[in-house]
Amino acid sequence: MTKPKRLRQIDYETLADLRHALRKFMDFSASAAQAEGLPPQQHQALLAIKGNRNSEPMTVGMLAERLIIAPHTATELIGRLMDGNLAERRADPQDRRRQTVHLTDKAEELLVRLSEVHLAEIREMAPKLVTLLSQLEKTPLASTADD
Repeated sequence: MTKPKRLRQIDYETLADLRHALRKFMDFSASAAQAEGLPPQQHQALLAIKGNRNSEPMTVGMLAERLIIAPHTATELIGRLMDGNLAERRADPQDRRRQTVHLTDKAEELLVRLSEVHLAEIREMAPKLVTLLSQLEKTPLASTADD
């Protein structure tokens, strides 16, 4: 029977440091969005729509999946984006029953500003994150004392 591996103090320290760095970034992100008058979840939605890698336009279901929220929550979020003139819905030309979501020019301009400051912050944080991730990758778990 394989004995469970034991975590070392360095493992806990590295995990704590990584979590702290990620939380700092999330706090930065929320503050940057709010400074632009945008709730953080709406910023995340705009970025998900703009950063869609699929060859198809974003749909409510795709947005829900990307943001890890329920479809009805994504529908409400899109409604708020539309109320702020940040997104519009269009009928899918291939399937008129399906709605696609597109950014407005206002959203595009807002997203450029937010993405520039986010990329600058990430570039500043990158060396520390790389170090932390490398530590986690390189340090195998210690065996239990009974091995």
